[in-house]
Amino acid sequence: HPADHDEPEPPTADERPEPVHTEQFSDHANPEPPVIGKPVPRWPVLLLALPAFVAIWSGWVGLGGLTGFGIVHPLPGIWSGFEVNTAITLPIGVETYAAYALRVWLSGRVPHRARRFAKVSALGSLCLGALGQIAYHLMTAAGMTAAPWWITTLVACLPVAVLGMGAALTHLLHTDDQEVSR
Repeated sequence: HPADHDEPEPPTADERPEPVHTEQFSDHANPEPPVIGKPVPRWPVLLLALPAFVAIWSGWVGLGGLTGFGIVHPLPGIWSGFEVNTAITLPIGVETYAAYALRVWLSGRVPHRARRFAKVSALGSLCLGALGQIAYHLMTAAGMTAAPWWITTLVACLPVAVLGMGAALTHLLHTDDQEVSR
């Protein structure tokens, strides 16, 4: 019958194109209608953060001192009197990254891969921050004036790890759907 030959045959499993998967933006559907009212004030966060900032800062700077971080002259011959205590890089890097990644994760407005990376790295950074505080306080309570080599090794790697996580998260946040599907 000639009409049977005019219709193309369905493609076989080997000939079917694979579906293109693109990243989806996170949208969590809430079955309850939103409650309209005054927004929750943000100022209590500042009140909570201030004492935490002081404790975290002092713990990281103290740990930095026990692990060899300290005063450097980054511009010798140019500005010889300029000094920086490199121990400040620890609380600024680790804790700021943790807060940033936490914000990215909880925003729900970023590509799925970025959100997943932000979640894992935020939780990891917060745990790492807690471990740093524990290590510092235990060593100080024991009267130690220098950290063991393995703690020094781990702490020395933190600025590099933070830079890598920050760069990776930024890249994932700026990856568009077309680039992802390639």
